[in-house]
Amino acid sequence: MSQALQLVFSGLAALAAGGCLAVTGLLQQRAASSRPKNEQLSLKLLIALVQNKMWLAGIGVAFLSYAFQAVALSLGPLALVQPLLVAELIFAVPISVRWRGARIGRREWAAVILVVAGLVIGIISAYPRGGDPLQPITLWAYALGGIFVIAGMSLVIGRMVSGPPRASLFALSGAAVLGLQSALFAATIALLRQDIGHTFTTWQPYTLIVASLAGMFLVENAYHAGPLAASMPVMDATLPLVSISIGVALFGEQIRTGTLALTGTAVGLALLIGGIIMLDTSSVIRRQQQIEHQDKAETAENEQGTPE
Repeated sequence: MSQALQLVFSGLAALAAGGCLAVTGLLQQRAASSRPKNEQLSLKLLIALVQNKMWLAGIGVAFLSYAFQAVALSLGPLALVQPLLVAELIFAVPISVRWRGARIGRREWAAVILVVAGLVIGIISAYPRGGDPLQPITLWAYALGGIFVIAGMSLVIGRMVSGPPRASLFALSGAAVLGLQSALFAATIALLRQDIGHTFTTWQPYTLIVASLAGMFLVENAYHAGPLAASMPVMDATLPLVSISIGVALFGEQIRTGTLALTGTAVGLALLIGGIIMLDTSSVIRRQQQIEHQDKAETAENEQGTPE
């Protein structure tokens, strides 16, 4: 197979992976958003979700997405695959709004395009590469502590606000932890390549499990807190940002630092922030939030039983 054809198939697989991620987000957010308000930041939420067929279907589609990502990365570079994965926003946000009986307007379309464009420009401009994920615990402590502070502050502030901003802040918290998970996954893979037996005597695999579970818990609470349009763009923006930051600061990865690259990164961040703010303050998204509140109330009433 020629290199050009490999890149084409890699791109198609990445788009398929992005589509699967969109479906995953839609199914899981729909399931989580219907749960009663008193389950927020409670294990009751996860217990209820693992018994929900729609949520489980989302997990199944997520595994399909991972398969497509593996194919894409086997045929093409990360610099091609990662930007195409964020195409999920183009599918997920409009469908999630329509699913609730609303119609996405020009403002919301513009916001989605800004977020996607910002992600693509930022990732391509930075283009991280190289690095060694096997670093001493003394250096990892800075990353672990930093993520703990970011996730904790996002949760605290999120509890102080309501509506789409709460969902965005919870999403920031969850994505920060998942960004750490990506770094821990890279370290675990590197350990496995060195010595499989020794890997399970180190701390990284077990911290990876904790980070995975904590990240999932926080993401589901973001889905529970508000519309998909308020959470998914923040997660798509935060996860690569955290991963790249850890890669550069901890692993010693190299990023482009030329004037054009830095300008592109700055422009990408500005577009990202602008798009997220537009979505969080959108009247369409806020109406969607009200509908989800009604669903929560109906679910709570149905589960408690109507008094005679």
